[in-house]
Amino acid sequence: MAKTIDDAVREICLSFPEAEEAPSHGSPNFKVRGKSFAMYTVNHHGDGRVSLWLSSPSGAQEIHVRGEPKHFFVPPYVGPKGWLGVNLDKGLSWNRIALLVREAYEKVAPPKLREAIGATIKIQPPTQKLTPEQFDPMRGKQGQRLLKALRKICLALPETSEGEQFGRPAWRVGKKAFALAYFNDKRVKAGFWVGVEKQGLLTTDERFTIPKYIGPNGWIELDAHASVDASELHSLALASYHHFANKRMLAALDASSGTPRPRPKAKRKS
Repeated sequence: MAKTIDDAVREICLSFPEAEEAPSHGSPNFKVRGKSFAMYTVNHHGDGRVSLWLSSPSGAQEIHVRGEPKHFFVPPYVGPKGWLGVNLDKGLSWNRIALLVREAYEKVAPPKLREAIGATIKIQPPTQKLTPEQFDPMRGKQGQRLLKALRKICLALPETSEGEQFGRPAWRVGKKAFALAYFNDKRVKAGFWVGVEKQGLLTTDERFTIPKYIGPNGWIELDAHASVDASELHSLALASYHHFANKRMLAALDASSGTPRPRPKAKRKS
């Protein structure tokens, strides 16, 4: 049977006593007795890497990164704590990767479990590369369908542009993102600002959820994996655009639509 990088990572990380896998921020996280020793990431926030982040011994990060920058790097978030990033698709021996994972496991495992490890696993390299869709799920059919719809809607609005935010496709009005597209919980989703007061109403529909981190600021996410309703996306995008756009942009929108917003009446002079 074909063996993928995913398979090889799990073969190594789960070979140690009481090692277990648990998802963390959308990535497989490997723990022993509740302590993380490895995290597997694919294109994390658009970084273009297939990698392991390892809880490495003191000083190991600097030695590896300085000596072999092709294979090693300082990962975000946990890098300042000494964790080591290991590129898995740049030719590094998988038996050497297994030794590095062992060092990470030994760093956090209790003494009795370290003593029970035995010989480090000998592993056959993967025979199959990740597909473009596995590397970036937004390249799949569902992701492309959503991107096409959002581009048509968002880029038709005044002074908008497409870019990235944390590696995800984002549409901005000026410098402020008002629409997002991403893959989360194995589903393609779109994000918009709706305001905290509207979140409760929308979440009565199971397709809507309040996202982590940006949810408290009034954002909502729509599950668009099964289907895309262009009119629904347009309504959400337009409301979000109105929240972030300035007066000049809104005036341009009024002019293009031919339906100007009512202006407040001028106060009468006494």
